[in-house]
Amino acid sequence: MSEQAKYPRFIQEVDLLEVCQQFGTPLYVYDAQKIIDQIQRLKNAFSRGQAKFKFAAKALTNQSILKLIRKQGLGLDVVSIQEVHLGLQAGFKPQEIMYTPNCVAFTEIQEAVELGVTINIDNLPLLDRFGQTYGSSVPCCIRLNPGILAGGNFKISTGHHRSKFGISALRLEEVLHTVSRYQIFVNGLHIHTGSDITDVDVFMMGAELLFKTAMKFPQLQFIDFGSGFKVPYKPDDAFTDLEQLAQRLQEKFDIFCQEYGRPLEMWFEPGKFIVSEAGFLLASVNVVKPTPDITFIGLDTGLNHLIRPMMYDAYHKIINLSRPDGEKQRYDVVGYICETDTFGSDRDIAQVHEGDVIAILNAGAYGFSMASNYNSRLRPAEILIYEGKAHLIRKKENLEDLLKNQIAIEL
Repeated sequence: MSEQAKYPRFIQEVDLLEVCQQFGTPLYVYDAQKIIDQIQRLKNAFSRGQAKFKFAAKALTNQSILKLIRKQGLGLDVVSIQEVHLGLQAGFKPQEIMYTPNCVAFTEIQEAVELGVTINIDNLPLLDRFGQTYGSSVPCCIRLNPGILAGGNFKISTGHHRSKFGISALRLEEVLHTVSRYQIFVNGLHIHTGSDITDVDVFMMGAELLFKTAMKFPQLQFIDFGSGFKVPYKPDDAFTDLEQLAQRLQEKFDIFCQEYGRPLEMWFEPGKFIVSEAGFLLASVNVVKPTPDITFIGLDTGLNHLIRPMMYDAYHKIINLSRPDGEKQRYDVVGYICETDTFGSDRDIAQVHEGDVIAILNAGAYGFSMASNYNSRLRPAEILIYEGKAHLIRKKENLEDLLKNQIAIEL
């Protein structure tokens, strides 16, 4: 078998075509070893001891995945009270969870405080109410908006002035006034400028802002640099030079800690970096449809299972898993949703036949977690390949799942 044919058909010697035969398609499949390897790469890059990593749960919240990540010694970054509960259910301790919500009701903040997780506040009205309610009795982190436009797509850029996320760094005096007024115990500062950032200088700009701001908060225990580490999607695609970033950031962080007067922890919240490359969406070909302009590959999946290409113009490599060595032809790869539903346009793929299995790569992050029941379609099963075996970690939905919360009234 050629090297081209072997990849990515086999994960840890498990034949993905056999997995599809056993569980059906469409199907999400995750490589546990790749997740472990990505975590180890983070640890190796930031090996000096102060760095702590919290997995951004919104990327993928399956309980088995969360337990695997917890087993590697990571904490959790969550953005909803439901993710808090999922993290606790997976075995994370409250103190290992950072809760960074946006535009939520204060009752959700109160519940999170009662659960004992770290609270990260990203707007001034919330900071004021938090101070009124808790004073100095409950510590909190403050999320700053650095005013930096960066990231692979505007929709995933979160640190610019028009973003809803964080408290603008230009309003620092108001933050300090509120903190002083209520004697709020600020134990951390946080920024996150966006996803798919390749320029190390962008990270350093945010870091310099944090270092400068931190001197005004004497009780800090950590500084959280967010994440946004880019992974490659296309051949020869750009990606974050993690090792260069770690070296430059560590040097600046050491100098900052000396100036601050004591060592702090540096935190990061990688999500996509950890699980994106580990995930595959496998789908069967329903139809090969030639037209005067293009030939379509119609799959038994759609934007209801992987919305990133339609929502973010995201690129995902697409492979004919059944016939990887065939002669290349040009296709548009589309789904079965009654909507413009394209996974990839003008793709050179080994000749496709009805019934072939197609693999969509880099689908581990924001794939299943953003899936829906649009067109009343069922969400697929999830499989984790762990220690050479394929484990079912989520069943495929059925019609009863669509109906279970509906109440049919008599008309």
